[in-house]
Order: sequence, then structure tokens, then C-alpha cells
Amino acid sequence: MGSPEENRMIIAGGGAAGMMAAITAARAGAGVVLIEPNDKLGRKLYITGKGRCNVTNHCSLEEFMANVPRNGKFLYSAVSRFLPQDTWEFFEQLGVPLKTERGNRVFPVSDRSADIVDALFYELRRLRVPVVQDRVEHVLIERGQAVGVRARQSGDLRGSGVILATGGASYPRTGSTGDGYRLAAEAGHTVVPPRGSLVPLESDDPCCGQMQGLSLRNVELTVKDRKGKRIYRELGELLFTHFGLSGPLVLSASAHMDFSANSYTAHIDLKPALSEEKLDARLLRDLQERANQNFSNLLGGLVPHSMIPVIALRCGIPGETKARDVRREERRRLLETLKDFSLPLTGPRPVEEAIVTSGGVKVGEVNPATMESKLVKDLYFAGELLDTDGYTGGFNLQIAWATGHAAGVAAAGRWKERQE
Repeated sequence: MGSPEENRMIIAGGGAAGMMAAITAARAGAGVVLIEPNDKLGRKLYITGKGRCNVTNHCSLEEFMANVPRNGKFLYSAVSRFLPQDTWEFFEQLGVPLKTERGNRVFPVSDRSADIVDALFYELRRLRVPVVQDRVEHVLIERGQAVGVRARQSGDLRGSGVILATGGASYPRTGSTGDGYRLAAEAGHTVVPPRGSLVPLESDDPCCGQMQGLSLRNVELTVKDRKGKRIYRELGELLFTHFGLSGPLVLSASAHMDFSANSYTAHIDLKPALSEEKLDARLLRDLQERANQNFSNLLGGLVPHSMIPVIALRCGIPGETKARDVRREERRRLLETLKDFSLPLTGPRPVEEAIVTSGGVKVGEVNPATMESKLVKDLYFAGELLDTDGYTGGFNLQIAWATGHAAGVAAAGRWKERQE
């Protein structure tokens, strides 16, 4: 048995996965030290779910796996041993009541991300887990085994193992600067180049800038590739921005797209509740009942105000045209525009603007049951650093909780073995 300083697990990263790993290991009786470069833990958690923190998704294991498009099989073991229901119970036991909303999304009853962060922080404090504000610059490896880290201010910190939970490359202002990729590569791991997943999308269509700030609800978004193959379709909400599109539908769609190998077009059905026949009947009725009104006024009953000139231009019908003068073929163009408002998509926004990153440590080099490296003994990975990610709706945080829990359990077990 080594010195007291060496009888501890060193966890790099104080986000969701890192704090879960620290709490899990400490509850199991292991010595733990948590290293985080920010002055506060859980910086990224504060901004998730628009400040409300979408903690998990209240779904079955099978439903969860269906919402992980990348390397879901790797996660099966970890998630099956720490299910969304376990996450629910974990936080309610820490005194944070939760609720389920549309799409089985789970939030604190208070709608405050701070309550989730505070619960984790106070549990770490109750367990007397020391938190060191520092940045890990190297993992110390001796004879194929992780024996500590070298931190920028603290120097060498030795331990009985290392858990890397440093996050991806999204939202660097929260501390996710991609350090973990370099640390993993230095340890001999393959790092799949990170790119944005759940990220806004750019379009060069000028109408996006014209409608900047317009949020559309209850629309259907379909994304097709350059061959016309549908790769995504869903009902929900999206937002026009100066660069293109954002909002829940767009973020989810982005997880299905790879602009390095394909090109895509967004097709927005502005009236998904109406079939073409019913919509055509409504348009005909409106045109007859409001025959003396300008076409632009008639559009006011169909689309938001900032969209009126865009729709009129797309249809090729001047806004001052009287409703009675709209011809049958023009009515058809209006119907087609309302049912299929299409936009070319030119690429994703920078990875720094992504909610999560795709890419990271190659999962084939990590034990899926323990999150331990297959290349370096006593080196573990958790959270966004791994090459796996899910759709919006709480699935990515569940990945963080589950992989953090798996790493914490395994690391604590190894720590106990050394004490005997």
C-alpha cells in the first residue's frame, strides 16, 4: 500500500461525468480527488436545457438506445446498470424533485440548472472529496499503468488511477477545450476527430437573414441528402437566424448529417396538420371570401408577419395583388411553398457552438463495462470525451451519468483491491 497521497483516484474534469464518477467512487469508500480548471464545478450544466437542465429522458433502455446514433452498443452495459430511472432516483435522493415534460424530457421541478449543480456539489462536500482548481496537462504513465497526473499549478499528483472526464470541444468558455483529446492521444489512444453534433446549421439562402429571430412551432422538418434520400423527419420547433437555422428540430437533425461526405436540403412543412387537399380547399375559400384584399393581407392569416414577403417572393405573387386576381397555378405555387419551404444547407456551425461533440476517444479501445482503457491500466474515460453521442432530450446527459457511474464503480473496485 502506497503513501496516503497515492491512495486516491484522480478525476480530471468537474462536469456531469466527472462529478458522478467522483461521487460514485467516494460512496464506495475510495479515496478521491477532483481536478477542475474552472472556479465553479458544472459550468456547462448551468446552461443545458436553456438554463433548466434536461437531466435525462424518462424512457426504457430500448428507447434510450434508439436515440443514440453513434456507438450505442458500446453504451449498453453502462446504461443498463445506471438507467434513466436510476438518474431520477439519484437526484431525488439528493433533494431535487424532478418532473417529466414533452418528449419524456426530465427537468428539476424548480426549472433551475443550479439546483442540479448544487446537489452534486454538496454531495461531494458531504463525502469530503477535495476539489483542486487546476488544469491537467499530462497523464503520468509508468510501465503501462496510469499513476497520476501533472497539473499546471500543482505539479505532479500521484494516485492509484486516473479518470478523464474533461468533456469535448463544445462551449469552450465552460472549460470544454478539448484537452482530453490530447491527453488520450498522448496515452496512445486513437481520437476520432471531433465535430459538432446537435449543432445549428448554416444556409446561404438570404431569406434566413430576412426572418432572423422568427421561431416556428408545430412545423415538420424533413432533411434530404443530395440523392433525395430522407435522413430525418420530425415535428417540432425551429428558429431562423442570420446564418441559417437553429432550434430543437435542427439540432436533432444535425446528428444525422455528415457534410464531409454529403450535401443536404431542409424541407419545412409549415402546415403539417393539413393535407394538400384540405390546405388547397382552405386557400380557395380564403381567396374567395377575401377577394378584395391584397394577397399580403391574406398571407397574414397563414404565416407569421416576417415571413409574408418571403412567401410572396417564393410564390412569385406580388403582395399588392388582389386575392381575386390570384390564378389557379399561383394558388398551386402557394400551396407547394407552404407544404415544402425548402432551404439549401451549406454546413454546420463551428464545433464551439455545438451542444455536444461527436468524435473523441475510439470506443473500441475502451472496456464498455468499466470505461477502463484497454491500452493503459487504471486509466478510465467518461462523458463527452468518448466517441458517442445522442439526440436532444436528455440523452447526452444520461450518457454522462452512466459512463461516470461505470468508471467510478470500476475505479473504486480497483482501489479497494490495492488496500487489501
